[in-house]
Amino acid sequence: MSSSPVSLSMESLILQLHEISAVKFGNLKLKSGISSPIYIDLRLIVSYPSLLRQISQTLIAAVPSSTPYDLLCGVPYTALPIATCISTSRDVPMLMRRKEVKDYGTAKAIEGAFTPGQVCLIIEDLVTSGASVLETAAPLRAAGLKVCDAVVLIDREQGGRENLEENGIRLHALFRLSEMVRVLKEKGKLEEETVGDVLRFLEENRRVAVPKVEKEKEKVRVKGLGFQERAKLSKNPTGKKLFEVMTQKKTNLCLAADVATAQELLAIAEKVGPEICLLKTHVDILPDFTPDFGSKLRSIAERHNFMIFEDRKFADIGNTVTMQYEGGIFHILDWADIVNAHIISGPGIVDGLKLKGLPRGRGLLLLAEMSSAGNLAKGDYTAAAVKIAEDHSDFVIGFISVNPASWPGAPVNPAFIQATPGVQMVTGGDALGQRYNTPKSVIYDRGSDIIIVGRGIIKAENPAEAAHEYRIQGWQAYLDKCSSN
Repeated sequence: MSSSPVSLSMESLILQLHEISAVKFGNLKLKSGISSPIYIDLRLIVSYPSLLRQISQTLIAAVPSSTPYDLLCGVPYTALPIATCISTSRDVPMLMRRKEVKDYGTAKAIEGAFTPGQVCLIIEDLVTSGASVLETAAPLRAAGLKVCDAVVLIDREQGGRENLEENGIRLHALFRLSEMVRVLKEKGKLEEETVGDVLRFLEENRRVAVPKVEKEKEKVRVKGLGFQERAKLSKNPTGKKLFEVMTQKKTNLCLAADVATAQELLAIAEKVGPEICLLKTHVDILPDFTPDFGSKLRSIAERHNFMIFEDRKFADIGNTVTMQYEGGIFHILDWADIVNAHIISGPGIVDGLKLKGLPRGRGLLLLAEMSSAGNLAKGDYTAAAVKIAEDHSDFVIGFISVNPASWPGAPVNPAFIQATPGVQMVTGGDALGQRYNTPKSVIYDRGSDIIIVGRGIIKAENPAEAAHEYRIQGWQAYLDKCSSN
């Protein structure tokens, strides 16, 4: 295994850690679940103030000067004193993540003063799989903070760097475990046999998976950021307005108005308008479409304060979608606040739609997941959608999603809106592969923001009453998410 030179200051730290018995050898179980011939116990450094200070100063100096951060957060519990030392010496505000969120008092997962959108640097003692860093990043991100970097004393070289990178976090380490072992051997602190055991162990365990969360822990939730706060994070006027409409009307209900005629669509929009924040259309299924359809629908939308989403699902190359968006017989750009697109053709599709939509203040949803059985929008496809959205956050306002809480690195940027189709009062499906979930499961369990309901309202005996009931259930799930532990 190759190694790079270790500076004299690093050698000094390594020898001091060995001297206080923070480096232990034997058959010891790690948090990741695997047994290791070497164990680093940095909890001891709190009893050695000079060493704690030296580690803290050296650690923060290892962060590249080009790395931005406004706040620090130490992974509980070992890294808390390290983060505290850095905070006081560098005058950088610090946050604390509660390892156990209480059900009394403020019941916060993150303690401290911060503003959504600020950048938080995570401080940790060492990394194996990266699980502890990810456990800290999740509630920080859920609170609206950006987490892009983590700095640690020791990289055990067992996949942590790669696991964190996959979740959007760059790892900065003072030294690697193999370097530590080499220094101890050169200074006569380790025998050849022990060195061989450790290096062999590292070679055989080069990628440790992040441990699966136990079922009991899955019930621990992070309070969701409210729509009012998230409106301030949106870089797009339509995204900001949608958050504001939801807050003003106390509704996160979108009606999927998949009816047979334009006349029916306008009629149901008038009936359920007071209950919804968004109305979703499929204009190309309307046989009686006329050029004044858009202005009529906009008039109803303005009267009842909801927004219009044309579910066009653009999928072609940039130049073609530009013409489809602005021209044709539908002139979607003139009347739809929001459209959506597949990313199968690459980021060029966003560039094409943005060319016409952004100057008009419009917004775009990307199809990151779909609710039909057997669909292919999952895994790498979903991750690519998130990356494209981040790169075009001035135009992309969010996603059509099914279970955003399950995405790698979740929760994603709270400036993005999550809208989920296939919602009914009871779970199930239809003969064509559509799968349904309840408002609570979509909002509270799966981390979405907007419930998209079609047949549950359209086919109801009284669509306005049905829409009201969906509105109540969807909004209550949102309130529960915001107040949940």
